[in-house]
Amino acid sequence: RPAARVFEPGSGRVMEVLTTEPGVQFYTGNFLDGSAKGKGGVHYQQHYGFCLEAQHFPDSINQPKFPSVVLKPGDTYKQTTVYKFGVRK
Repeated sequence: RPAARVFEPGSGRVMEVLTTEPGVQFYTGNFLDGSAKGKGGVHYQQHYGFCLEAQHFPDSINQPKFPSVVLKPGDTYKQTTVYKFGVRK
């Protein structure tokens, strides 16, 4: 199922996240401080990137109304997450 879509209007780049997981964690790089060096020697500053991570809801183990995250011996857990990239004009 579709979970997130990101569009960058300057380049037209699009990223879509499809997942069987019930939730998506969004991280905005709040704690990037310039000490990490990337492509071309660029130092990554606050908000220079983000992550979209498919997962169960945070604190699921302690929330009885959330989907269970407990696996018992012999249980199998399977999930699928797809990241699709494209360009929109």
